[in-house]
Amino acid sequence: MKVVLFCGGLGTRLKEYSETIPKPMVDIGYRPILWHLMRYYAHYGHKDFILCLGYRGDAIKNYFLNYNECLSNDFVMSQGGRDIRLYSHDIEDWSITFVETGLNSNIGQRLMAVKPYLEGEEVFLANYSDGLTDLDFDAYMDHFYAQNKIASFLCVQPSQSFHVVSLGEGSTVTGIRPVMDADLWINGGFFAFRQEIFNYMQPGEELVQQPFQRLIAENQLIGYRNPSFWACMDTFKEKKLFDEMYASGSTPWAVWNRDRAASRQVESVTYRPNGNGLFRFQP
Repeated sequence: MKVVLFCGGLGTRLKEYSETIPKPMVDIGYRPILWHLMRYYAHYGHKDFILCLGYRGDAIKNYFLNYNECLSNDFVMSQGGRDIRLYSHDIEDWSITFVETGLNSNIGQRLMAVKPYLEGEEVFLANYSDGLTDLDFDAYMDHFYAQNKIASFLCVQPSQSFHVVSLGEGSTVTGIRPVMDADLWINGGFFAFRQEIFNYMQPGEELVQQPFQRLIAENQLIGYRNPSFWACMDTFKEKKLFDEMYASGSTPWAVWNRDRAASRQVESVTYRPNGNGLFRFQP
């Protein structure tokens, strides 16, 4: 199943990095967040990717054209480096299509631009390229097929330290509580679409605005709740959170490591956001 990844945004709120590289190429550990996302999909068997490029698309192309598998796999080096033998591979069986979709295009325009590359795909996947999750993707797709709708997306609870305010007559505050306690759900990406999605789209429209409203009107859009881990890299603060998690060895999105650890009977860990936008680790 093909996976469309939107990689073309300017990433203006992460300007500490985006002035030189596109946001999908900002590292978590020794690999960019885009790689972590692709590795997540590959773990569930979805290894045919379409990258919607825009701002600094050349950096993404060059990264994969010069990809070094030794950085993320065990290997044996001999003959002074002339002979390298890898014990495993991570992208050897991936197929990656690189498509220039415009510098200032919105998500809907980028999806429309890659429509020719999705011909014959009854169902395809799509996602932003700055968010990671521990979602059981097989369960997510089972739910999508069971509901028999045109589109689905992941619903997640925000982890930021904002507070939801209720106002009464005369602007009197009648309630205030952390956003995480308000039973609010936001769009976390991780879309599943049937080919019919293009029948609901018009040139220039943003995907989650007019097209989604048309789907809602016809009862063709569903959401899938994931109360567990989800986080995006939209600001420098969120970049630091990812770095701290990686440095501590707590990477819930790395399901390829989790499942391998489970086979070795390693104790599981639960991840929950706290009021500061950080994550508590509870064995």
